[in-house]
Amino acid sequence: MSGSTSSWEELVTSALLGTERRPAAGGPGELLDAAAAQTVRRRAGLVPAPAGVRPQAAPPDERPALPEAARRRLAMLLADRSAPAHAGGRRGSAPDLGELLPQWLAIANERGLRAPSELLPTLLDAARARTDLRPQALAFAGPRGLWLARLNPEWRFALRGASGSAALPDPGDTESVQLLWDEGLFAERVALLAAVRAHAPEAGRALLAATWATERAEDRLMFLDSLREGLAAADEPFLERALADRSRNVRATAAELLSALPGSALARRMAQRATSCVSLDRTGEGPLVSVEAPHECDAAMQRDGVAPRPPAGRGERSWWLGQLVESAPLDTWPVRLGGRTPRDIVALPVADDWGDELHAAWCRAAVRQRDAEWSRALLGAPSAPPGEGAGTASLAERAKLLSILAEDERADWVARFISAHGLSEAFQLLGVCVVPWAGALGRAVVDALEIARDAGSYPWSFSGVMGLAERCLDPSESPRLEALTATPPEGEGASPGAGGYWAEAFQRLVATLRLRAAMRDELCG
Repeated sequence: MSGSTSSWEELVTSALLGTERRPAAGGPGELLDAAAAQTVRRRAGLVPAPAGVRPQAAPPDERPALPEAARRRLAMLLADRSAPAHAGGRRGSAPDLGELLPQWLAIANERGLRAPSELLPTLLDAARARTDLRPQALAFAGPRGLWLARLNPEWRFALRGASGSAALPDPGDTESVQLLWDEGLFAERVALLAAVRAHAPEAGRALLAATWATERAEDRLMFLDSLREGLAAADEPFLERALADRSRNVRATAAELLSALPGSALARRMAQRATSCVSLDRTGEGPLVSVEAPHECDAAMQRDGVAPRPPAGRGERSWWLGQLVESAPLDTWPVRLGGRTPRDIVALPVADDWGDELHAAWCRAAVRQRDAEWSRALLGAPSAPPGEGAGTASLAERAKLLSILAEDERADWVARFISAHGLSEAFQLLGVCVVPWAGALGRAVVDALEIARDAGSYPWSFSGVMGLAERCLDPSESPRLEALTATPPEGEGASPGAGGYWAEAFQRLVATLRLRAAMRDELCG
């Protein structure tokens, strides 16, 4: 075998089989020399590929540039863009930079600032690694980020997840709207539908109705779900037609949206069914609510969105009852139950242990219909021990009901709950409060943290709340926390070393609050 005459394929075969089985002239050394010569020959003989089409120039981004201090801060945060940790369970007093990045992006978007071009690749890499960053990161990246994402397959997620708002046509430009609706990415079409509906609801419905029959089932579901914003009585005919859709999920969503319109025909049908199951019984010592759950789920109920098969562990009749009550207009019940107010209705005893099922269905109805009066009644008094008194004891249901109330009322209710019960059950409730926690809510959280520390337990039991506090507590609360950063004397019965761990956690909390304040100042400078 000669290095000058052997083909590349022959050399590869000899190397794979070995020179003992496939002898080569001169042995292994000659084989390697021949392979080296062929490698140079092959590289020198490669024909250059045709040049690709030069991409169009990046679109302009007219937003104001970042202040220099904020640009440096962003570079630092992106350099430490690891997934967020559970802050209260971490050791050390240093802030979690990975968790501060979403807050930085939120403030930058609130200020309407432009992402630096040189940091766009790193920003897109961060959004690729962390899905929780994507909405804020893509909004901040703007049209240039979307342009850049089209050039790198690893950033294709941006094309699927971007709102497309930067490229949306004027809702009144019928021709451009139709073109994007026919040819745009799904995310762009969803954003377009929302924009057109906000401008002219009837035009948005017409846009969707024109292509409804040809849309994929999963797309029909997402488009239908987008109608929640700005849902109005004029949407009823379209939603009624969707009750006959071939997709079960689409039918269920259409029924849910119709039940959120108390004046709809479906809501009236559900009210008629629900009132046949729930009535006021005055035959005993005092009035109570009597319940007779449905005995079947007929075809008409199923067409109106009642799922016939319950999940595991649920009885059929209670499953059907809950769906009827949650879909009935809430103004049905004062008429049905003796002219009482929602608060009085919730306080009524319910026969045969149907109370939890009935109250849970009313909770879902209050959230769906965004009824603040019923939400207050079902929440009950924040000072009442969970499980006692009127209202729901479920923290998950309470969190949803709180989201219906105005921001100030929500924060006041949670502050009073924390003052009465501490932080051990407050995590879900704090999650629906508007950031930053200030005023009575901020004071209640700080006071409860101090009480938890003085109780002598380890801070890890409150890791979720500590993590929320780092993200949500108003930085103005940091002076009140200063006294808690010192290690307290170890009291009798305290867990060994707990005071030191608490001091470390409070040091991290104070450092994080100060850093958040600095970030806002830099972005507003």
